[in-house]
Amino acid sequence: MTKISAVILTKNVETLLADCIDSVSFCDEVIVIDDGSTDRSVDLAQHLGAKVFTLISRSFAERRNYGLKKAKGKWVFYIDADERVTKELAEDIQEKTSSKNLSEFVAYRVSRKNFYLGKHEWPNIEKLERLFKKTSLTEWKGEVHESPVVDGPIGNLRGYLSHYTHQDLTSMVAKTIQWSKIEAELRLRADHPRMTWWRFFRVMLTAFYDSYVKQKGYKAGTAGLIESIYQSFSMFITYARLWEMQQKKFESH
Repeated sequence: MTKISAVILTKNVETLLADCIDSVSFCDEVIVIDDGSTDRSVDLAQHLGAKVFTLISRSFAERRNYGLKKAKGKWVFYIDADERVTKELAEDIQEKTSSKNLSEFVAYRVSRKNFYLGKHEWPNIEKLERLFKKTSLTEWKGEVHESPVVDGPIGNLRGYLSHYTHQDLTSMVAKTIQWSKIEAELRLRADHPRMTWWRFFRVMLTAFYDSYVKQKGYKAGTAGLIESIYQSFSMFITYARLWEMQQKKFESH
């Protein structure tokens, strides 16, 4: 019987994938949902024993739902290629999914520590729903910022998920260029108010304040300042794209 299935979404992550798969070696099966990688991600995943399925879609929710469909485990654990399961978290996942565990919870949140530009730890810790009893996870919703629909109570796991995001400036900017278009399209479809000059300052300052002050990015030193300015830049690109789309929309009318 397959007890735990790990589901990983991939696209051109050959430099990250091996360590990710190694960190979920306690799972009974590893499912990789690949979004048309052009590097060695697929070959590497297969070599490491993962079951690889291809689904080309910009919707994270659609790919996570596809992984849920392919998973055979009683429990499904979602992890991204740039994340790693710590020893304490792995032990608690195994304990919580054990047949001896009589907990009422049908899903669990993990605490995630973020590391930017190498190994600079971010002070703010996130809580994310990642472990689910398969029969209780109805679906994932949302094109970019997806969230699970769970039928039942949710608990918390011990330990941490380490997230090595924004590893260098090149990948950071590339990601902004890629996802800002999707974010702008979503805002356009939601009939976002027309962009004016002062809105740019508002969204950029809000992003910087949230990252540097509310999330205590100032505690991460220079890396924290760079990350916070980057968040402001990312908002600028997204809303500049939105402005461009709005211009074309109103000009066509």
